Amino acid sequence: MKEFIAVNYIECEETYNERFETLFANRAHAVRRVEGFIDMEVLTPDDGSAYLIVSHWNSEDAFKNWMRSQFSEEHKHGFSDLKKARLSLYSF
Repeated sequence: MKEFIAVNYIECEETYNERFETLFANRAHAVRRVEGFIDMEVLTPDDGSAYLIVSHWNSEDAFKNWMRSQFSEEHKHGFSDLKKARLSLYSF
């Protein structure tokens, strides 16, 4: 079985870093219950630049199903106060 890896590149203004880390720590554990999810790594910047969120899935379909799920929408809403954060998604 080929694993699917999704990488989120999240760049926040430096003043938002602490808030982002708090929100992420409080919500990230919920994805562990999603079918097809394997693991996640949060790579934090030493220099205040972008975060890399690397999630591992058992298939691209599992990741796409999560992206279309109610959980994904709730996840996005949980970060809604970070309007100045720029989010780009790269999938490998």
